[in-house]
Amino acid sequence: MPLLLTKSRFTLQFIPTALIIVAAAILTGCASTRPKTAAATRVPPPNTMADLKTNPPPQVHVNNPALPTIFVAGDSTAARGAGENQQGWAVPFADYFDPAKVNLVNCARGGRSSRTFITEGLWDKLLAEVKPGDFVLIQFGHNDAGAINDASRARGSLPGLGEETQEIDNLLTHKHEVVHTYGWYMRKMIADTKAKGATPIVLTLTVRDIWHDGRIERGSGRFSPWAAETAFAEHVLFIDLTDIMADQFEAMGSAREISPAESAATSAAISRAEAKVKALYPRDHTHFNAIGADLHAAGVVAGLKGLRPSPITKFLSTKGRAVPADRFSWLQLPLPDNPKLPTLFLIGDSTVRNGRGTGANNQWGWGDYLGKYFDLDKINVVNRAIGGTSSRSYLTGGQWDCVLAMMKPGDFVMMQFGHNDGGALNDRTRARGSIPGVGEESQSMTNLLTGQTEVAHTYGWYLRKYIADTRTNGATPIVCSLIPRKIWRDGKIVRNRDTYAGWAEQVARAENASFIDLNEIIAKRYDALGPEKVDPLFGDGHTHTTAIGADLNAQCVIAGLKALPDDPLAPYLKEAMP
Repeated sequence: MPLLLTKSRFTLQFIPTALIIVAAAILTGCASTRPKTAAATRVPPPNTMADLKTNPPPQVHVNNPALPTIFVAGDSTAARGAGENQQGWAVPFADYFDPAKVNLVNCARGGRSSRTFITEGLWDKLLAEVKPGDFVLIQFGHNDAGAINDASRARGSLPGLGEETQEIDNLLTHKHEVVHTYGWYMRKMIADTKAKGATPIVLTLTVRDIWHDGRIERGSGRFSPWAAETAFAEHVLFIDLTDIMADQFEAMGSAREISPAESAATSAAISRAEAKVKALYPRDHTHFNAIGADLHAAGVVAGLKGLRPSPITKFLSTKGRAVPADRFSWLQLPLPDNPKLPTLFLIGDSTVRNGRGTGANNQWGWGDYLGKYFDLDKINVVNRAIGGTSSRSYLTGGQWDCVLAMMKPGDFVMMQFGHNDGGALNDRTRARGSIPGVGEESQSMTNLLTGQTEVAHTYGWYLRKYIADTRTNGATPIVCSLIPRKIWRDGKIVRNRDTYAGWAEQVARAENASFIDLNEIIAKRYDALGPEKVDPLFGDGHTHTTAIGADLNAQCVIAGLKALPDDPLAPYLKEAMP
């Protein structure tokens, strides 16, 4: 029976089918009023990204200085646009907040990059109004790939996140200028915000209406992963708006059917999704209409609500409270740094990535240490494991869908499940257990946790699903048995050969997939070390490792790879290996 996968990050029930933009003094940004609604038309609106004379920046206007303020710094995808036919998301964004509790100030400006938003003084004007307790949403990238120096826009930033600079005599401004990297400008805005006692929140890009093989583009160039990496490095809040909106847009046709037998239905669904999304972009592939702006605004709200703790919940209006929180925002999951390179995706539970992957409670997953053993100029290592998940709940919770959406031919998926598969099959707390074994048994139920009808399968069935989906996408699956727990018996670590470790090997062998017996490899290392030396490798009683323990386990993964008869990741490993 084929499994129907749905994009379930949040529903569209709260989105109106038509959008009316109110021309009133509502808190929408640097301008104190909203643009009047223009008649819907296919005729392109005037260029909103022209020079200072034709696209003057509105004045920063905080309606009530006694209230906290949410500022938006960005480009035309957030800025006040030309009306119903082309609008930025930060305009309808105000509808999701209570003006009696918070100010909304939209300082985004069309045509600006992270560089020119600073060099033109727009950032200084915004910053002058920021006070402790405020929030600044920062979203740039659509224009950063432009020319660094020309006579028309001269807005490009140097690519990357480093400290490289380039001195120019700007042909547009006729001034001498030192141009920095995208990361440098983003870090400056983050640091300046923190210095004012406010909270910076970094957003990835809005989605462009560009499709390839039934999937919408996830970010223009590398700016979304660069934004994410900058946020992680600077320890600030981050919302992957690109993924939130791409998931939603791809789901617009209908549920996406993975089964090859249903390929015709899949193609029809994809066509419907593309047609519906195209209607939101009447001008070009970058700028959406008022309805598209509201969808993106709701996506930002969903991302903000999904942070733990959410910084904005107490400020929401009735409309804002109706938006379901994005379930993954709080995890701050990483993205492939360079989409042009192959990617090794890691999927699994908290023993692979614990929480946000920040070492909270002195607990780390081995996936957070695996990347240092690879040449990251040749491959991305992206740890998408999520604590508390089983082979079943990683699929049904939508996490696997997110990985599939990023996957491309030539990628790799390393999977490790089992620690949570022995939980209850159906209860009101987690309902994450899989049926023991590797057979085709199934059980239909109304899930007491989700309220949805579900068919639960065996542990082996779910592993086969991941393997098949990976191969369907032209990628290579690698199965790992679960790492052992710190449980000793007769002087040795207890293995799981009769359950999940053995079942993982059975599935891998039957499916002719690469298999790393982490359970045995690590257990042998622990046996050799003995209880006294193994104890410091764990951050809790017996399951979650410390940084040293996680690194040891990552070394065992590498040893397992190197022992394979035909290691598919050999070309990407660093020369000096442990």
